[in-house]
Amino acid sequence: MDGSAVVHVVDDDDAVRDSLAFLLESSDFTVRTYASAADFLAVAGTFRTGCVLTDVRMPGMDGLTLQKQLVARGCRLPVIVMTGHGDVPIAVQALKNGASDFLEKPFDDAALLAAVRGAMAESLRAEEAAAGAAELTERLAALTPREREVLERLVAGQANKTIAFDLGTSPRTVEVQRARVMEKMGARSLAELVRMSLVLEGVARPPR
Repeated sequence: MDGSAVVHVVDDDDAVRDSLAFLLESSDFTVRTYASAADFLAVAGTFRTGCVLTDVRMPGMDGLTLQKQLVARGCRLPVIVMTGHGDVPIAVQALKNGASDFLEKPFDDAALLAAVRGAMAESLRAEEAAAGAAELTERLAALTPREREVLERLVAGQANKTIAFDLGTSPRTVEVQRARVMEKMGARSLAELVRMSLVLEGVARPPR
């Protein structure tokens, strides 16, 4: 397990927090516990990988509000919500809001551990994707304005001759610029360059 990935247990019941921490630590997870949603929100922005295991019903800020606050703050940690009997509609709402999973009390240890492992894997995949996107953004910044124009037309499917006509230059010049774009972006093929542009498009697109 990645040592930087932490399971954050948020529950106002001391006994529940202690029990969950013991179970998770016995399964080699790193655990931090919080007695309220506000306590966790105060430090949530410092964590990049891990997951949140939170009770839905808590005094003050409940689990659903905590989840919404995390999304609003750009915190991408997967959230697992724990619900009591009869709270399935609340759990469904949590899933619609982007929760990773929900557990209906009483749940067994195996179900909890499976949910946490799934959320941790999701978090690590997201972090790897974010790191890859950041690297592509750096590569894109190294392109000249003209090379960016060539890149945009290449991924739009335009041929060298068409690009040359649109930009008022020669096909040979476009070939040279295309080679520079491929080299700077680290793309081995046009298909790979298109995939890179799709990743960058996803980064630039504002969240809904």
